[in-house]
Amino acid sequence: MRILIAEDYPILANGLIKAFKAADYAVDHAGTGIEADNLIASERFDVIILDIGLPEIDGYEVLKRLRRRGCKTPVLLLTAHDAVQDRVKGLDLGADDYLTKPYDLPELEARVRALIRRGHSGGSAELTHGNLVLDMAGRRATVNQAPLELSAREIGVLEILMLRAGRVVSKEQIAEQIYSLGEEVGANAIEVYVHRLRKKIETAALTIRTIRGLGYLLEKPKHD
Repeated sequence: MRILIAEDYPILANGLIKAFKAADYAVDHAGTGIEADNLIASERFDVIILDIGLPEIDGYEVLKRLRRRGCKTPVLLLTAHDAVQDRVKGLDLGADDYLTKPYDLPELEARVRALIRRGHSGGSAELTHGNLVLDMAGRRATVNQAPLELSAREIGVLEILMLRAGRVVSKEQIAEQIYSLGEEVGANAIEVYVHRLRKKIETAALTIRTIRGLGYLLEKPKHD
């Protein structure tokens, strides 16, 4: 999953970037409202953490612009202001959640996970396909309740395929969600992750089919 952190205070921004990368998210950062607006217009994110007090244009204006463009990405607003009218303004402009500084990092991480679940799986913390279960919060996968040994990248690829089970997902779509902007992506990296996943989910009676020229498809074998 890919997150944009729009925060101009370096200490807070670096702390958030470090925390979410440690939790296996791809993370991009914007230090101004204009930079955030440009990234949102050109890149795809699963969640946007948006500080209201950004320089150049504030978080309210960034939020207003992205919703005006039809962007439906969940947005969590961060602010030092605790007035009711500030919260109401942000929610009326299209924010999905709101957190006042100072905040507890575990709460922020939990709210981000909830927004991702709400956007992709109707609020459930688990994705299930046949006897394959992925715990999105705990970043663990099981087949018939037996744990699978998966790397962080493999978990990320599996999550994307399970969220879109029955639909073709391109290499580009996978790469943009598991890598941060500017992070080097090996030419065959996605193929390697998919190849490993195929072997590891064999006992789940599922297959990851390659659709030549288009991408990958998670599906049950046709004889099942």
